Amino acid sequence: MFYGEYQHNIDEKGRLIIPSKFREVIAERELGGLMICRGLDRCLFIFGEDEWRNYEKRLSSLPLEKRSARSFTRQLFSGASECELDKQGRIMVPANLRAHANLNGATMVVGVFNRIEIWNKDLWTEYMRASNEGYEDTAEDLWNFQGGV
Repeated sequence: MFYGEYQHNIDEKGRLIIPSKFREVIAERELGGLMICRGLDRCLFIFGEDEWRNYEKRLSSLPLEKRSARSFTRQLFSGASECELDKQGRIMVPANLRAHANLNGATMVVGVFNRIEIWNKDLWTEYMRASNEGYEDTAEDLWNFQGGV
């Protein structure tokens, strides 16, 4: 699983270093190909192949007749792209995804359990500031939703 946050810079060609801890997880778990796509909250998601297939399966069950389902799946899949680690441990982030997440320069690479998220550093800082204000309330709500597991 992926944990932690790391600051790296995305270069002018769109290359971004994946932290060595994450590369170790990718190698150890034999995640196969990586998929990068639009995430939520103006970030990008990176999934290993198995997690991506599970995500595809869940989304394929959405009703085609529902406008929001069509819109979301179009946005997600039209921007999705396979990515590979190069010899320096970098991935190439496609231009359309860099624009979606406003990536240029300082970037945060964040481990979130089964995925990696890529954030503009300033957006990440603002997101964390805002979400920290309700952290305990959110934890309580989710804990109660899960039945106190």
